[in-house]
Amino acid sequence: MLTGLAARVSLWNRRRKLALFLDELRPAPETTVVDVGVGDTGFDTEPGVALSHNFFEALYPWPERITAVSDVPLPNFAQEFPSVTCVTASGTDLPFEDDAFDIAFSNAVIEHVGGRDEQRRFVHELCRVAPRVFVSTPNRWFPVEVHTLMPFVHWLPRDARDRVFATLRRNAWAGVELLDQRELLGLFPAEATTRVVESKITITVIATRPPHDPTGAPGECGPRGRS
Repeated sequence: MLTGLAARVSLWNRRRKLALFLDELRPAPETTVVDVGVGDTGFDTEPGVALSHNFFEALYPWPERITAVSDVPLPNFAQEFPSVTCVTASGTDLPFEDDAFDIAFSNAVIEHVGGRDEQRRFVHELCRVAPRVFVSTPNRWFPVEVHTLMPFVHWLPRDARDRVFATLRRNAWAGVELLDQRELLGLFPAEATTRVVESKITITVIATRPPHDPTGAPGECGPRGRS
């Protein structure tokens, strides 16, 4: 019962997040979007689970303009969303040219990519391939940890909370590295202008930067072409 309620709340929250994306970034039918970190599970479970997991593709008005990126193949996803282009790649090393898309989107993914160095590479790659970026992640300081549905345990020191979640067999915690607002903002490159648009249950940041100069020398986070 608790899991079903959580799924309904999650779907409500994700519908609201799509509305926030549409309101803030105002995409048009020709806008290209890369969604980094989609999943291929949930399609053979209870109704609404796959919709909750892949709400962006299910609800976005122009799915044919989306490129979905996952670090695993997406046979179920591709069957469910045939108009979406699927690419298998790591979010920390995207196989696209600089400014390949108008917008980069990623929801509830960055907390799964590894430690701070991996998270920084992930954000920098989003900012490299698109001049506008929408990133959302669960707020570390929200009292209920959204992956395990447990309160307060995630506020313990790392070793202690890992032991508690392992003892309680909360396997969904494995590999999760939560962020607070300051930590998330600190991952963006210096040239990006960031704006926090929500910071309660989740933290959502919109970042913009000038288009890359194709004649400029690449810096730490600067342009780099792809062959």
